[in-house]
Order: sequence, then structure tokens, then C-alpha cells
Amino acid sequence: MRIEKCWFCEGPVYPGHGICFVRNDAKVFRFCRSKCHKNFKLKRNPRKTAWTKAFRKNSGKEMAQDPVLEFERVRNRPTKYNREQMAKTIKIMKRIEDIKEARQKTFYEKRMKNARKQQVAEAVKELTEHRESTKHLEKLKKASAAAAKVKAPIELKVKGKQATPKKAKN
Repeated sequence: MRIEKCWFCEGPVYPGHGICFVRNDAKVFRFCRSKCHKNFKLKRNPRKTAWTKAFRKNSGKEMAQDPVLEFERVRNRPTKYNREQMAKTIKIMKRIEDIKEARQKTFYEKRMKNARKQQVAEAVKELTEHRESTKHLEKLKKASAAAAKVKAPIELKVKGKQATPKKAKN
């Protein structure tokens, strides 16, 4: 039994699941769900559809070229069963999975490094634009701290963008 790949989204298609479409030239297309099949019938390009693996690889969000990914290729050549070879293969599969996870982690960290820089730049820009409102918030904090010393609760009455402190009635 073999777990196939969906033609459209490259997700797993387990035996007995999904849809199989055979074209007139005997080319077989397997789909994991009706969503993929419908998009295929609508002649949509998987590289332009945002939720597919092809889109993620094409836009640099997922690893595309890595020697570890070569091990997942389908090989149709039958081999004679050998117990020692099977044991070695299972050990190697675990090691390859560890290597793959480590490489994906470093790939993600490299990709996110620029995103963090961009987020910091946007936060600084926003703070410089709203400097007046931050000064106003500092005044409110001071007023609430003074009220806490007196132990009088404060209600904030909001008018437009400015909030003015107002002493509550006892």
C-alpha cells in the first residue's frame, strides 16, 4: 500500500481516500479532497493558489531544494526483502527526519529574521506618528497613580481620541 501525493496541493492521499481522475491519454491525477479536484477542473494553477505547497515553495516560504527531500521520491523498482537492509533503512529514516526538521527550523529562522526587523521598524514608525497620544497616556497614568494614593476610583470619560480622568461619585 502506498500513500500517494495530491496532484494539486501535494498533500497525502491515503489508500481508499480521495478522487482519482484519469485523462484520455492515461495520465492519472490523484486528489486528496473535492476542493483540489474542483480547482483542477477550473484549470487553476497550484503555484498561484495561496494554500498549496507549490505556492509556498515558489514564494520562498518552504524549502524547495534540499538533498534530504530527495529521499521522499517515489521509486518503482521492486527490491528483494532483506531483514538487515530493512533495519538499516528504518534507522536511516529516523536520522533523515531529524536532519530535515533541523534544516526546516533554520530555514524558518532565516525567513523570520527579516520579518522581525520589519515589525520593529513598523512599531517605531507608529510610535513616532502617535507621540502626542503616548504623552496623553502618560498623563492618564500619572492621574490614576495619584488617585490610587488617595484611594479614590477614577472613571475615564472618552471624548473622541482623548480620554479625560474624572473622579467617581462615592
